[in-house]
Amino acid sequence: MDHPPRGRAGRVSADGARVEVEGVTVAYGPVVAVQGATLEAEPGRMVALTGHSGAGKSSLLWAIAGAVPLAEGRVRIEGQEVRGRDAGAARDAALIPQGNGLATILSAHENIVMALVAAGVEAADAGERARAALAGVGLEESGSHLVEELSGGQQQRVAVARALALGARVLLADEPTSELDHDNRERVLALLRAQADRGAAVVMATHDPEAAAQADSEVRLDDGRLSLVRAAQH
Repeated sequence: MDHPPRGRAGRVSADGARVEVEGVTVAYGPVVAVQGATLEAEPGRMVALTGHSGAGKSSLLWAIAGAVPLAEGRVRIEGQEVRGRDAGAARDAALIPQGNGLATILSAHENIVMALVAAGVEAADAGERARAALAGVGLEESGSHLVEELSGGQQQRVAVARALALGARVLLADEPTSELDHDNRERVLALLRAQADRGAAVVMATHDPEAAAQADSEVRLDDGRLSLVRAAQH
């Protein structure tokens, strides 16, 4: 008999999706960024993806999101194969890109609202969710500011808020704390943990050992090859 997946402390995870990466290779011409990576991310858990700069962390996250083509292997979310960015979105995966991916000519609030409306959320609800998400990252007073008026750390928090507002079942975070001070780093890590605790599968690429230590498990990429550092405790 199949049982529903469980999150931390044995709770049944009702709002997440299992991610399965099987033998994935990502190449850009002759350059191989990820070589034969195999990984599972369970609902209700946070996985830290570590490795030096250029090790392939971003490429693997973008492959899971369906944003880069695979040279080999496959990615499945809740048993459905991901083929292309639209497929990743259809499987309810949200990506926090390292470069934040925000439209600089829009306000922080507008960036989040646009993402929500594009995902099918009604405008009135989108506005309320955007305000709540900005408050969650400590930017409730900055929603009307243009992105270009915000600091790098504030922009990074807006990108986090945008992904959190979507409430995705799979959250892919690429160096989400790299430009943050200690207090805001802890705030963002707590928000990612809360997403896992509500049942989402969270994969966080990070070069920060303290951030990685807060994840349930850790895998490492070394020149494109993936290895297990620390397994989740069941």
